[in-house]
Amino acid sequence: MYRIIVFLFTSIATGLAAAFIILLVKPDLFQADSLIQYPPIANYLPQQAGPVSYAKAVNQAAPSVVNVYATKITRRKPHPLFDDTFFQHLFGDRISTPRYQRKNSLGSGVLVSRQGYILTNHHVINQANEIRVVLRDGRQLPARTIGTDPETDLAILKVADENLPVATLGNSQQLRVGDVVLAIGNPFGVGQTVTFGIVSATGRSQLGISDFENFIQTDAAINPGNSGGALVNALGEVIGINTAIFSESGGSHGIGFAIPMQLAHGVMQQIIEQGRVIRGWIGLTGQTLTPALAESLNTRQQQGILISATLPDGPADRAGIRPGDLLTALDNQPIMDIMEMLHWVASKKPGETLTLTVERHGEQQRVRVIIAERPGDA
Repeated sequence: MYRIIVFLFTSIATGLAAAFIILLVKPDLFQADSLIQYPPIANYLPQQAGPVSYAKAVNQAAPSVVNVYATKITRRKPHPLFDDTFFQHLFGDRISTPRYQRKNSLGSGVLVSRQGYILTNHHVINQANEIRVVLRDGRQLPARTIGTDPETDLAILKVADENLPVATLGNSQQLRVGDVVLAIGNPFGVGQTVTFGIVSATGRSQLGISDFENFIQTDAAINPGNSGGALVNALGEVIGINTAIFSESGGSHGIGFAIPMQLAHGVMQQIIEQGRVIRGWIGLTGQTLTPALAESLNTRQQQGILISATLPDGPADRAGIRPGDLLTALDNQPIMDIMEMLHWVASKKPGETLTLTVERHGEQQRVRVIIAERPGDA
């Protein structure tokens, strides 16, 4: 018994002495948070930080962004008072002679091919009699309009010269909210300017800016004169065409919109190859189904479009679609809202057949509609 007690006492004393020595040498081993493994600060921060400068991206993209100067000559009518015979007797025909006014508008554009094609906004060059572009290196070139697409607010210009700096186009479908972007353009005519921000949202629509909306929203400052300029990612690739801002004062409030490059590129190809953009059309309109609307219709459907009108003798009308029908699917794919239907139909070619699933008087029907070409005044 004595030997057992001596052995236990010796073991405990040895353990306490060893623990005391370890505590003096490595006190951090006995901290409460010792099981949490923190990465070294020196190795952790640089992996999460972005580049110190975006000068490389700017140097790659900025030369392809041009200033667009559009001149429109308008006829200014004399005051109706001068039509009076009394004033005509006093002043003769001088007062009734129409006068012409020269108006200049300012915007930006992006050189997208070595053949001299430039992407810009329709509203920048709309009804212009003369268009001139200025490159970053100072070259001033006359430009002609190849075609426009008011429904997306895009236009294609062309210039003739050698050694044109061409933009590198990026994939706008890979954009994520939070990605760094740069807006390059000529705001207020002060000269080429670069602003910095992030992608605030993607797929913005129903803003009333154009018929086909799928905007990239950004807080990079966009001001008058930036329209038609480039929205660039951190690699210097153009991923959008700056188009509009949301503002009550006319200045930047941190809400700007750009047309995704995938959409702009498709419009550009059609205009260059066909002279116009050809879209599908079935001649109906409606409103997106809401819970309150579904309750009033006494339907179990939670999504779809309540058709409010069809164009007489249009594709939908000829197929038997009627106002009051509830459109729930296109080609057996559920449809969410009116904008989704508009884009879906527009992506089809005229002559193709589209199957519409509609609910009428509580019963589902499938109707085949032959797609027509969307008219310019649709």
